[in-house]
Amino acid sequence: MSSKVDEALGYEQARDELIEVVRRLEAGGTTLEESLALWERGEELAKVCRRWLEGARARLDAALAEEAAEDKSSEADAG
Repeated sequence: MSSKVDEALGYEQARDELIEVVRRLEAGGTTLEESLALWERGEELAKVCRRWLEGARARLDAALAEEAAEDKSSEADAG
């Protein structure tokens, strides 16, 4: 479950922390408990990143749809 702190993270901040989590997991040398905690944190951070990217995609889609509607309207007015 994501905390309120995670919800306040920006995309770049969450991405950078996720990169660090992955680096630590790949380096090894942690206990099983530490590895599990890192994995769980990584999952939370990945969700934060995914939400940001989905939001960005929705904004882009809306902008493209608006542009297409304006183009269609302009064509109808010209015709």
